[in-house]
Amino acid sequence: MQPRGRAATTRRRLPLAEPVNGRQPRDDDGVAGRVTDQAEECFLEMVTADPTVAAVLERAPALGVGDWWLTAGILFQTVWNTVTGRQAGTGIRDADFFYFDEDTSWDAEDDVIRAGAALFADLPVPVEIRNEARVHLWYADRFGTPAPAFRDCADAIDNFAAVCCCYGVTVDGDGRFRVYAPHGFDDLFSLTVRPNRRLAPRHVYEAKTERWQQQWPELTVLPWEDGRAATPHA
Repeated sequence: MQPRGRAATTRRRLPLAEPVNGRQPRDDDGVAGRVTDQAEECFLEMVTADPTVAAVLERAPALGVGDWWLTAGILFQTVWNTVTGRQAGTGIRDADFFYFDEDTSWDAEDDVIRAGAALFADLPVPVEIRNEARVHLWYADRFGTPAPAFRDCADAIDNFAAVCCCYGVTVDGDGRFRVYAPHGFDDLFSLTVRPNRRLAPRHVYEAKTERWQQQWPELTVLPWEDGRAATPHA
């Protein structure tokens, strides 16, 4: 199932070398990398074939928030399900929806969360909406380590616990898909889980990978020591 409307008919592939929010995506060595259009097209075809992904991407512009991205498990786990031949939605608990608003008040974020709850009420998993400008206010209480104030949603996506989590899809003002994939697609398509030791602590990575490997035993999970402390964007 593809998103209806313009996002379905005017889809544009965004090469990795094209900056997102003024920053250049990079490969794991900190050097700007370019994946083939074919890899990105394959990724988009897989994720937009999922009905929940398609519905969120179609409806999200109605929230009226800037710099928004569908991200994390709803994307990479959809690819895992496709590669391993599982039914759509298998193992997916929620859909992470990031947006960025410099108004860091709880009331402002709560207004968006409530609007999203109504907009996405019929979907099979909850859409978890978070203003990434507020994350540093609560991250330490939840995960036991402080987080810097993110500059935008791409900055937040860069800080996921594993490299395979670092994906985002949005729809621009012309109804075209845009993809953020700072590490490329090799780990994702090869079912490799590699730690991203930039922010999330070890116990978060290990708890997540334990559950993932139970759900998708085909995964190759690399130990924490094999991760790299990713270099921030220039």
